[in-house]
Amino acid sequence: MMNFNKYIFLLFIFLIGCNQTKENSKIVEISCGQCQIELSSQEGCDLAIRIDGRAYFVDGAHIDEFGDAHDLNSGFCEVIRTAKISGKLIEGRFQAGSIKLIEE
Repeated sequence: MMNFNKYIFLLFIFLIGCNQTKENSKIVEISCGQCQIELSSQEGCDLAIRIDGRAYFVDGAHIDEFGDAHDLNSGFCEVIRTAKISGKLIEGRFQAGSIKLIEE
């Protein structure tokens, strides 16, 4: 019986650990970090998000993956859009798991 309790305990610890690494999705503002979100970079236009009033550059997705960044109606250098995202903040940057634009 003692071994069974030990296995249950280990399973419980494993499940707690798995839950902590789960990526949660959020609705955020997404745009060009330099043109719209006021982040500075020497590399030119880069994708960025704003979560709870704080801005972060995005790794794992490129600004041009979502169309022409300079399109007057929908380009990230011209407008701030809304997206449902998942990922993690690591060392001051957002590591994207997924990004889905929300059409307005």
